[in-house]
Parts: sequence; C-alpha cells; structure tokens
Amino acid sequence: MNPRVILVTGANGGIGQAIARSFLQESPENQIWLGLHARLDQAEKLARESPDHCRTIALDVTRPDSWKAAVAEILSRHQRLDVLVNNAGHHEDALLATMPLDSWQRILALNLDGVFHGCQAVLPTMIGQRHGRIINIASLSALLAPAGQANYAAAKAGVLALTQSLAKEVARIGITVNAVCPGYVDTATLAMDEMERKRALDRIPMRRFGQPCEVAAAVRFLACGEAGYITGSTLKIDGGIF
Repeated sequence: MNPRVILVTGANGGIGQAIARSFLQESPENQIWLGLHARLDQAEKLARESPDHCRTIALDVTRPDSWKAAVAEILSRHQRLDVLVNNAGHHEDALLATMPLDSWQRILALNLDGVFHGCQAVLPTMIGQRHGRIINIASLSALLAPAGQANYAAAKAGVLALTQSLAKEVARIGITVNAVCPGYVDTATLAMDEMERKRALDRIPMRRFGQPCEVAAAVRFLACGEAGYITGSTLKIDGGIF
C-alpha cells in the first residue's frame, strides 16, 4: 500500500488515539496529522513517539478559517491529503425542556457543523486528486436516540444524512464518504457508576463494552483501497444492540 496523508480530528481521546495508531501500524510511511483544539497531552505524546510520521496541528473544527489554515499547512508539506477522519465530538446531556440554548448550539456546532466545515475544506484537494476517503464518526445515539441527548443525537443523525448526501455528490470522482456509529466504547469518557455500567451491559448482546481499537479497525478498513466500492454507508459498532 502506498503511504498516505491522513488527518484525524479529536485525536487526543481514546478513539482518536486508536485510529491514529492504527494508521501508523498500517504503514510506517503514512503521514498522520492530529487535529486538536484544546486537550493535547496524549496527542503530543503520540507525536513524540513517531516524530517523522505523526504531527499535531492546531484545529478548531467549528471555525472554517481554522480548517483552511490546517489543510494549507498539510498541503504545503505533502501536496496531497488522502484521508479525513472527522472524529472530534462531545456531548452535554440534559432534558430538552430545560436544555440551555447555548448547549444546543454548542453541541451542534462541534458535532455537525465541524463535519461540514471539514468536508468542505478537504474536498477541493480530493477532487483535484480524484481520490479520497472521508470517514465521519457518528454515534449509536444517531440511530437509537436516548432521553437527555436531544442535541447530541440530532447532531449525529445530521452527520449520517450529510454522509449519505455527500457520498452521492462525489462518488464519480473516486471519493468515498462513510460513517461509523460506535455504541458503548470503553474509554475515559465513558463515565458511569457501577449500576449504570450494569444496565448498559444488559442492553448489549455481547455483554461487554467495545474497545477503541475495534472502532479504529473499522475506520482503517473504510479508508483502504479495498473498500473503494463502499460509500454512503453507516456501520454500527455496538456489540449487537438493535
């Protein structure tokens, strides 16, 4: 496989880290860029481990100008960009009746607008190359929206619709656009007490939480050449929840 240039957003958390490491393991020549806005510690550690092939880059996914600057820097070094993984995301749960307006707006800006800005920023380059892979990290909440997540579930459902629409627009150009919907994944952000964990496990036919590397494996597959006929798809990674 030819070495590729890959941008992963939200690469300081468990899933983002696993995705970046998976691409590093795929080929020692891959060039991985970790797009980050606030939390940097784990991403910088990974970049220090592979200084010739992994770098951090400042990126506020809610700002089009930040995307433009990040993509321009990547192109100045490599003259190409092969894969975008829109992984940055966050949730602020509350019942809709009492949800603050700024919480609604902030979660949609990060989880949905950020994907829009990212796709729009990389498309000119991918169209010029007539090749590219875009993988959007959505959530099981997009398909099975829980109470208390109206903002997050709406944003992630929007990501799925955006994925399908964009996939149709660029299919003839050699660009694929797909989404994955992780369920319960065992990361530091999975904050649950013992009772909540038990209730969650009871819903999962496999009776275990997913691992970040399992999400990363799916992302890496959707980004590979052999997945070139898969586009506009949504892949659930949830241990069998229906």
